[in-house]
Amino acid sequence: MFTSLREKQKHFFYTGQTKEYAFRKKQLERLKEAIQTNEAELLEALKLDLNKTNEEAFLTELGPTYQEINHTLKHLKEWMEPEKVKTPASHVGSVGKIHYEPYGVALIIAPWNYPLQLALSPLVGAISAGNCAIVKPSELTPHTSKAIAKLLDQTFDEAFVKTVEGAVDVSQALLKEPFDYIFFTGSVGVGKIVMEAASKNLTPITLELGGKSPAIVHEDAKLDLAAKRIAWGKFLNAGQTCVAPDYVLVHERVYPAFLKKVKKHTKALFDKALLKGTYPQVVSGRHLERLAGFLSDGQVELGGQYNKESRTLTPTILTEVNWEASIMQEEIFGPILPIFTYQSLDEVLDKVRDKANPLALYVFTENKKVEAMITENLSFGGGCINDTVMHLATPYLPFGGVGESGTGAYHGVESFRTFSHRKSILKQSTKVDLPLRYKQGKLTMKVLRKLFN
Repeated sequence: MFTSLREKQKHFFYTGQTKEYAFRKKQLERLKEAIQTNEAELLEALKLDLNKTNEEAFLTELGPTYQEINHTLKHLKEWMEPEKVKTPASHVGSVGKIHYEPYGVALIIAPWNYPLQLALSPLVGAISAGNCAIVKPSELTPHTSKAIAKLLDQTFDEAFVKTVEGAVDVSQALLKEPFDYIFFTGSVGVGKIVMEAASKNLTPITLELGGKSPAIVHEDAKLDLAAKRIAWGKFLNAGQTCVAPDYVLVHERVYPAFLKKVKKHTKALFDKALLKGTYPQVVSGRHLERLAGFLSDGQVELGGQYNKESRTLTPTILTEVNWEASIMQEEIFGPILPIFTYQSLDEVLDKVRDKANPLALYVFTENKKVEAMITENLSFGGGCINDTVMHLATPYLPFGGVGESGTGAYHGVESFRTFSHRKSILKQSTKVDLPLRYKQGKLTMKVLRKLFN
């Protein structure tokens, strides 16, 4: 179904144009200019699909994409330079270099929660590394998908970058093609399907998935600030953020105070948007129904109201949740925040380890030993100390998961590296040819032992 398009891009890749620095730089500049030109249309599409205000859409979608492009343009020439490495004594006369080579034709499958940023940011990496790309936006955000298609198809020749719209059947057809690289952002369940499809062609992949990301509030944390930052990170985009705090573990000594403060800050941050009708929507009726089913899993301390017509669910805080409840068996991905208590850090380690490795982890403490105990003894994709979400907004930190929360990373130089094959080249001198490797005997063995020991 898509064989001719993939082959067309592969033929263009073989011309060698995408490997040139000037070409990559020009295409990134064209992408930035196209986003700027179509900014109003993109913001409108995000409002229609998810009811995002212009401010939230710029903060979480356009802003990070601009930042990614600007950072890449600033450093691309440096990244493209072959990396010279040392050679051991056994390789006298030789020079070792690592060349960053594009894979060829990349497939980028984007999700619906940040449908613009998570389609275009990986594309920045693919272009910077010298690849051609086919971009598949999410069908669950149709207005944004259409806007992305218009933007990319007007900016690039389809032999270089092409948008393919459609539902699950389109994704399935694309995954049957032997792409050179696949970059997928989405759920763990679909990620497994993508990985299985990629394995049939031994296609390298990056999977940006999710999981149950905890926020840990120790007894010495600055509670008011912790509550504010957790509330913001959780209920941003109606909780539909892969690195949103999925649940909170609060030391029992400060639990009553924290609960009071997190309710206060949730209301202060989001009540006006709810009244104005500008709070983001849940992406679909089916997803809203799923979230509504979680409301009976605990005591509703705040929120819990939902409207099927407007697809909204008010920011909700749950207590008295059982660890075996349905809400704790999968990523919530919506504006519901369960809060638990703990007595010791060992208990925290046990509870977090009982779940699959999360994509993110947040710890709030003023004690460096507590900070180290949590971050050094738990496996997670990335996270923050005394903040939430913000670690993914810097191009200087790689962003990705571990285990069930994903494989591979991107942002900044990591995006360039993700879409590049590291080709090792050893250049040997023709002026010197040591006879040692051609001979056998006791003397040769003696010298070999000195060289390799």
